Amino acid sequence: MSPRLILGSSSVYRQDLLARLQLPFEIMAPAIDESPLPDETPPQTALRLAQAKAVAIAAQVGPALIIGSDQVATLDCQQIGKPGNHARALAQLQMMRGRSVVFHTALCLYDTRPESPAALQIDNIPTIVTFRDLPDAELDAYLLIEKPYDCAGSAKNEGLGIALISSIEGTDPTALTGLPLIALTSMLRRAGVLFFKS
Repeated sequence: MSPRLILGSSSVYRQDLLARLQLPFEIMAPAIDESPLPDETPPQTALRLAQAKAVAIAAQVGPALIIGSDQVATLDCQQIGKPGNHARALAQLQMMRGRSVVFHTALCLYDTRPESPAALQIDNIPTIVTFRDLPDAELDAYLLIEKPYDCAGSAKNEGLGIALISSIEGTDPTALTGLPLIALTSMLRRAGVLFFKS
């Protein structure tokens, strides 16, 4: 019998990615403060928040495998958050055009089963995204079409935002969208989850 699997996220992007694994899962939205701490590096923020999300869900449920994930985008070591509106999204794209941005996608799998072989697994999967040097009119037109105001970096690489990007470098193509499935399947395997059954 498969263990109870819970995605600690309200993100539809993460839900869509996890559904690819064809495992039954539940969704719970953790209530945590996602503000970075003073003197915390972007990778540290992402890792801390991914773990905090999983731990927050664990406090509400019984034995389960709980997935927490968080993403922090950085340019010149400065965090780039979710813009929230059109004006801030345009300012982000203007700042990033022609430049490379590192997206730190942290992943945590928290196994609360008493017999767990790997209780807490956590990893950061960085992705380097280089943006095209496009004029303001194109950036503005893109934002009006896709409205990516809930995405760090103001571009949906799984949608039309891919046209803003000149290159993507990383080890896990799903990390940039918000849930690194290669890393996750490795963690789930260590927790005893079978993906292919004869």
